[in-house]
Amino acid sequence: MVLVELLGSGNAFLPSGRLHSFLAIDRHIIVDCPPTALASLRIAGISPADIDTILITHVHGDHVFGFPFFLLERKYISDRDGLRSLTVAGSSGVKERLTHLCKLAYPGSLEEIIETINWVDVPEVKGWEMERFEVLHDPEVDPHGWMLSHEEGWSMIHSGDSGPCDELWNRIGECNFAIVEMGVPEWVQTEHHHKPSDIMNLAAEYPNTQIVVTHTYIDSDYQILTKEIPDFPENVIHGSDGMEFKLDSNGQLL
Repeated sequence: MVLVELLGSGNAFLPSGRLHSFLAIDRHIIVDCPPTALASLRIAGISPADIDTILITHVHGDHVFGFPFFLLERKYISDRDGLRSLTVAGSSGVKERLTHLCKLAYPGSLEEIIETINWVDVPEVKGWEMERFEVLHDPEVDPHGWMLSHEEGWSMIHSGDSGPCDELWNRIGECNFAIVEMGVPEWVQTEHHHKPSDIMNLAAEYPNTQIVVTHTYIDSDYQILTKEIPDFPENVIHGSDGMEFKLDSNGQLL
């Protein structure tokens, strides 16, 4: 069984009742490290020291600005002896961007722990084969999605931030389980995010793929923009903070 936890489900603007979009897999792999990452981990009862792999999709602030706080906590609280290894996987510019971010946040405090990080393009994780692929988003932040193929023969995917594109959608069609962003409402003019109609079309094209929507603009608590959730097909779940998904040996929801 694989445990997937949606620790945060909101877009950059923090819709009410939501922290920034954030995913954990089996409580040791996380996708991105948003500003609210440490808060999300605390709520879920996951120690930062237990995280051994971070998959970075891109370097927009709502996806990586929690990284200095994550490292600071490991250094001074949960891994004071520096015994736990950490791999950060992403494009060639990720190390430079995140190192610069840490120096801005805590100059002189994080250089030592940064040097212990294993910075890689694609990580080696027991039980998984991973692929990082380009998606349709702001090219200045080198956007990618992640496809994870399990040793038992099924696959799951995380879109990162992206609008509809063949590189993403074709892979979603190969997956049993997909975490897909829906960052903007229908009236926003952009190709860099999915809208409700895009999710509808995606679900219709791949009815056998379970889709979980994250990075949403829809409020969960009180209304800022809207609380109205579209009437999605059966294979779409509109995600909320704290949702857990248990996947069996075929990648199907238990």
